[in-house]
Amino acid sequence: MRWPNALPDCSTDLMNAGHFALVMTLVGIIVNPDAGLGGKLGFKGSDGRAEQARREGAVDRSGPRMAETFQRYIEIANEDVEFVTCEGRMGSNWLSNYGGKISIIDGAEPSTFRDTKSAVEKMTDMGIDLLLYSGGDGTTRDIISALKDIQKEDIPLIGVPSGVKMHSGCFAASPQAAAEVLHSWICGDLLVSSTEVMDLDEEAYLKGQWKVKLYAEAMTPSAPRWMQGAKQRVQAADESEIIEGIAEHIGEMMEEDPNLMIIWGSGGTLRRMAKHLGIDKTVLGIDIIMGGDILSEDVNERELLDNLSSHDGKSIILLSPMGGQGFLIGRGNLQISPEVILQVGIDGILGIATPAKLLTINALRIDSGDNQLDDDFRAKKYLKVLQGYRTTRLLKIAIE
Repeated sequence: MRWPNALPDCSTDLMNAGHFALVMTLVGIIVNPDAGLGGKLGFKGSDGRAEQARREGAVDRSGPRMAETFQRYIEIANEDVEFVTCEGRMGSNWLSNYGGKISIIDGAEPSTFRDTKSAVEKMTDMGIDLLLYSGGDGTTRDIISALKDIQKEDIPLIGVPSGVKMHSGCFAASPQAAAEVLHSWICGDLLVSSTEVMDLDEEAYLKGQWKVKLYAEAMTPSAPRWMQGAKQRVQAADESEIIEGIAEHIGEMMEEDPNLMIIWGSGGTLRRMAKHLGIDKTVLGIDIIMGGDILSEDVNERELLDNLSSHDGKSIILLSPMGGQGFLIGRGNLQISPEVILQVGIDGILGIATPAKLLTINALRIDSGDNQLDDDFRAKKYLKVLQGYRTTRLLKIAIE
């Protein structure tokens, strides 16, 4: 996205902002350095598997995305703010470009959820006004648990989306959006509201089952443009005929071009479509399907790239956006990396959404991890979404 070069200086308004008692604001920053490591490898999460992910070639995701947030904040902010963060990969390693005041507390390497909780406690003791963190849903639950223990649940949170799983509503739509939210909140332009933190059954998730419930509520700046909101499970009275019609449309595409390679995304809608075609695909993984057969199931980024490079025909990617959030790319499907998308081409992406899900989505959100690619998506303005048998709708792409 092309961000504006300058925003108004809010420093003179700090004393007038309703949530400030002092001119100086103290913001805590925590990075879960292991968050998101397993995404491109097809892991359902990174908890306990960080070393394995790194052995298999995974590179840091969470820290660089915090660095991206902080760089954007430096570009747009003029306000007088003090930060406190952890030493090393839990914080300070990613904030090296900041010329202002940063206090450093102890970090840990490697770090665990206990280190995250300890950092939260130390920062709240120092009097932080807001906590900016980088991670996924697991990191969010660790932070909420720590705030509950010390009865500081009113401290607002802004999450930089960096994990494999991000269903909770306190995440910004992108690293840059997190910087915009932080800046606007400090300037007093945003009120704080309650949002949902989701609790995913990790054992069921690893088995390909999506079982989620409300874990807690968190306070976060209210910014529908920049914050993603909580994922919604969309239910309609009976959409089986609609899903069957969408499946028939895809089936006809395969019949017309037997060499068509389909990168079949995850989620209940896409799995039910596959079932109508006699294909038993994985629920939460990415599968490669051609000619009505699964060539490879639950693939990672490397397997996708290898299959695409050896394929001499057309390829498409089927994805279903998250209900309520509208994310098509960047939430739970990190295997479909910028490199994969570039091989297939943006025009090779086909969204799948039933009318009930479309009622919860105003626009499609993209967070590929590559800023130039995200800009290319936004330049298109619209993407095709199949909502029924031979019924395609153009849905706009969010600009945040």
